[in-house]
Amino acid sequence: MFRKLRTYFLAGLVVTAPIGITAWLTWWFVSLFDAWIKPYLPEMYNPDYYLSFHMPGVGLVVALFLITVIGALAANLVGRTLINFWESMLDRMPVIRTVYRGVKQIFQTAIAQSSSNFKEVALIEYPRKGIHVVVFIARELDSSEIGLEPGTALYSAFMPTTPNPTSGFLFFLKKEEARILDLTVEEGAKLVISAGLVTPKQIQTQDDSITGLDAETVKELEKHIKK
Repeated sequence: MFRKLRTYFLAGLVVTAPIGITAWLTWWFVSLFDAWIKPYLPEMYNPDYYLSFHMPGVGLVVALFLITVIGALAANLVGRTLINFWESMLDRMPVIRTVYRGVKQIFQTAIAQSSSNFKEVALIEYPRKGIHVVVFIARELDSSEIGLEPGTALYSAFMPTTPNPTSGFLFFLKKEEARILDLTVEEGAKLVISAGLVTPKQIQTQDDSITGLDAETVKELEKHIKK
């Protein structure tokens, strides 16, 4: 009886935990924009003033609308003139201009190249031969593009850290020094985030089993499902 309860609990945890965490993060994100924007909305545009319940998501909708309007203004001559005036003011501020330029470049690169970033997952030997780490290949380039002697094909690779893959190191290495893996970027991210607990073989077969449960437990679950 206890073994069956354990099996059912683990199966329920695998199903409900991702749903619950995703729902909580979504609610937190929506509530964050509501807390920022709703206090500044006129009463006639804020549904909380004439409804008997709290209407979530209004702040997010207003933020998306304002971002779109700003983007439309920035696309014409008047908007570009205002942006250039704003940036010229920031250029006179020593610390702020560095932060602004860095953040702007990150967003421009991420949005402009989002369809071409990190197409492959590879292994490289680092920090010495015999030790392999996972990297994401950003693109192929010639060595002259980074100030080296031209004629050598290089990979621009990002090595993420575990368990936080948003930080890491940038590498430029010869193509033959990288071993391309038969994994998607999403599968490579799972490998990094799990600190190696989820191997490529488990990633490829997880659709046919319940991740995190041993084989015997999975067989029992399948048996109960058939009944």
